[in-house]
Amino acid sequence: MDHHNFDVIVIGAGHAGCEAALASARLGMKTLIFTTSIESVAMMPCNPNVGGTSKGHLVREIDALGGEMGKNIDKTFIQSKMLNRSKGPAVHSLRAQADKQAYSREMRLTLEHTENLYLRQAEVTDLLTDSGKVCGVMARGGLKFYSKAVILCSGTYLNARCITGEESIYTGPNGLPAATMLSSSLSAAGIKLLRFKTGTPARVDGRTVDLSKMEEQKGDEVITPFSFASDPDAMQKEQVSCWLTYTNEKTHEIIRNNLDRSPLFSGVIKGTGPRYCPSIEDKVVRFAEKNRHQLFLEPEGLYTDELYISGMSSSLPADVQEEMIHTVQGMEDAHIVRNAYAIEYDLIDPNQLSLSLECRVLSGLFSAGQANGSSGYEEAAAQGLIAGINAARKIKGLDPLILDRSQAYIGVLIDDLVTKENFEPYRMMTSRAEYRLLLRQDNADLRLSHIGHEIGLITGERYEKFLKKESMIAEECRRLENTYAGATEEVNAFLNKYGSTNLVSGMSLAELLKRPELDYEKLAEIDRNRPVIPADAAEQVNISLKYEGYIKRQMQQVEHFRKLEGKLLPDDMDYDELINLRLEARQKLGRFRPRSIGQASRISGVSPADISVLLVWLEQKNQMKERS
Repeated sequence: MDHHNFDVIVIGAGHAGCEAALASARLGMKTLIFTTSIESVAMMPCNPNVGGTSKGHLVREIDALGGEMGKNIDKTFIQSKMLNRSKGPAVHSLRAQADKQAYSREMRLTLEHTENLYLRQAEVTDLLTDSGKVCGVMARGGLKFYSKAVILCSGTYLNARCITGEESIYTGPNGLPAATMLSSSLSAAGIKLLRFKTGTPARVDGRTVDLSKMEEQKGDEVITPFSFASDPDAMQKEQVSCWLTYTNEKTHEIIRNNLDRSPLFSGVIKGTGPRYCPSIEDKVVRFAEKNRHQLFLEPEGLYTDELYISGMSSSLPADVQEEMIHTVQGMEDAHIVRNAYAIEYDLIDPNQLSLSLECRVLSGLFSAGQANGSSGYEEAAAQGLIAGINAARKIKGLDPLILDRSQAYIGVLIDDLVTKENFEPYRMMTSRAEYRLLLRQDNADLRLSHIGHEIGLITGERYEKFLKKESMIAEECRRLENTYAGATEEVNAFLNKYGSTNLVSGMSLAELLKRPELDYEKLAEIDRNRPVIPADAAEQVNISLKYEGYIKRQMQQVEHFRKLEGKLLPDDMDYDELINLRLEARQKLGRFRPRSIGQASRISGVSPADISVLLVWLEQKNQMKERS
């Protein structure tokens, strides 16, 4: 074996790096993954959970395409909960509390047991380039490793510094070594860097917390797996609880009295923080009218007493942290195990990437995760998977996999990162997806398994099982559309039972199912010939028929969207030649180099009038082609 020649090199073994390396190796690429510490593989330096609102959608999409995150959390969760059940299915989101150590250990085992994949503990200091292409990396100590593609998954490690009050320490998360040399190599290659900030709360010793003063938060009675390949019956197990408490006016007073010592407000922190995950001091200032904020105490694992204080991210000095935590009900005597801190880090400006996540400035360099300005494990893993797939496909001479906004939350995430100007860490939210009624977490396998199979990551028995499920859903929907309930005494008694209007003539079971007070399970009482189908297939039957009108309407919107996405713009187009475009539009289009008219329309500073100019130009160009 040549120990210095690879197809793909991945820099970083966090959630993005793991998915990138696994996808690349599983697609036949000899892959090397670097990490500054083998113990930090798939580490969770912040919250101890996977999924949550909209993030749960991403995890299920990763799984449907053949990624690992869903499988790994199904092996290592300690509590599972479907969020937003009281709302419509478009915003239902699965979230699982993880055993942090077990999650990291299991993912490392998966990497080590994957053919074509090799781990290396070393800091990457330089990119090796040749004629505008990346051709490998150099590690600290001068060793060179060559490859056909490199995937940057550096997370929050590049030139990182952790900040607690007046104290700044130049380390990565959890005190691990920062990567101090790669940033200058990226800059030298012509890549623009930004600097962002994120943070994490303190952890406390569970033995010193009075949980009787808090509200218990239990998991679901029936556990829903993240992975479509996991057996739901095997997932049912005893779960741990989380606990809800609140800050109060005394907490807020301590924070307000110490804002002059906060690096966030004193100017010590230069990086931009996440708007949708603010620190507790930021919340107290921005929402001054609120006299309390929710705090959730979440276990970090089964073999530790550490509790994570979700909702209390902070960079205040250690003595202030201690004082404010002790004002919270149930934490009056809490012992702090780890202080909260903010972390600043370098990242690349994602506007330099194409939708394949390849850098336009340097051929063969892909980038994923927090290195692209996103926040969260799930956003990172989703990008890592796509970057790994596309690095492999580039080497094989295949077109890249590009998911659009109508296909997946992953498509929304990448399109937003690449097309919009990012001034803060990007967080996925259901409100960002225009077609969220179609992009539900429950149907991720129906949307994406065909693509996962075509790529080569969903194989064999799993794909056959999926095809059976797909066929079963279609057959059952057809049966309900062609099965009629008459205006009989039995049927009307059933309808009366659920407060539903009586029938005066026959109606299909599919039409009855659309009534708000009825659903697929309730109709079983009058449906004599119902086949036995699995719960996940029954859920799809219920949703697809009940929301059929809304779904059709959204699919029509998608058709219009696809027309603009299908109008491709040349890669080498000189926008300065289109004098009818406004100057700002010419500058922005030249900078972002959109793939299509659709993508161009989402660039800030490109107006509808500019899009009309582009459409006319494209039409004229096509007519000239036809004549010649």
